[in-house]
Amino acid sequence: QVQLVESGGGLVQPGDSLRLSCAASGGQFSRFAVAWFRQAPGREREFVAAISRSGGNSEYADSVKGRFTISRDNAKKTVYLQMSSLKPEDTAVYSCAARPTILTVPISRAYDDYTYGGQGTQVTVSS
Repeated sequence: QVQLVESGGGLVQPGDSLRLSCAASGGQFSRFAVAWFRQAPGREREFVAAISRSGGNSEYADSVKGRFTISRDNAKKTVYLQMSSLKPEDTAVYSCAARPTILTVPISRAYDDYTYGGQGTQVTVSS
């Protein structure tokens, strides 16, 4: 059983930066692709970013491309989401999700494709 715990959320001002962490326990983390999703009040969950099991491939939603960077440290079993130039519309609960993959499987942007999910961390961007 794999457990994912997010941390690093908080209240920041527009233009600020924040780094989220997704720490995994259990399972062979290096075999998992990991994605970040977010959900704002009254809105559907949306894909933010994802990274392949090796870290060699990543994808981003158009709304965060150029501002957010996803990375991973397999030795620490942790995936990071570095967020910069934050905007009020980035306000949401951010959660990570993971799934075991083989090397040739493309990165998925669909939450239902992921096997494990965390509880989320709140990010609020407000002046």
